[in-house]
Amino acid sequence: MDLSAVQAALSDKSYTAVASLCDELLLQAASKGTNTDEWPYSVHLLAHLYINDLARFFWKSLPQEVKDTRPELAAVWRIESYRQRIFKLLTSAYSTISVADVAHFMGMSEEDATNYAVQIGWSLGAATKMLTVKKPKAQINQKLDASKLQRLTECVFHLEH
Repeated sequence: MDLSAVQAALSDKSYTAVASLCDELLLQAASKGTNTDEWPYSVHLLAHLYINDLARFFWKSLPQEVKDTRPELAAVWRIESYRQRIFKLLTSAYSTISVADVAHFMGMSEEDATNYAVQIGWSLGAATKMLTVKKPKAQINQKLDASKLQRLTECVFHLEH
């Protein structure tokens, strides 16, 4: 299995290209029936995490045996969970935050942090380099007890007859 294109992209620090290269090479290997025991699954998953693209689907597509036998792969997967928790904390703690602070907390470049935040729905003040946080809508859970259900049923019954 020739991974020289992936190695070249990594050497050139073209990290955004690594995921698509890995996808293409893995598909080629699968179509040829090539053994993928030595496949760099961790690099492949990290590449998808880096570009915030399809990592969850790639993880779900991996055979359980691969997940079980490669502890580094499970560690890489936990990075995505960590990133989501940090982002959730930032969302609850701030209404506006600088791009530099988001990048610092998320362990990303400012450009990647900006792209990630904008993808999630935050807005960027380009002049100030400040991100406005999009707060999630509050969920209102209404409890429906039997008496309310009975009243609703009676209303609907009377309207129909």
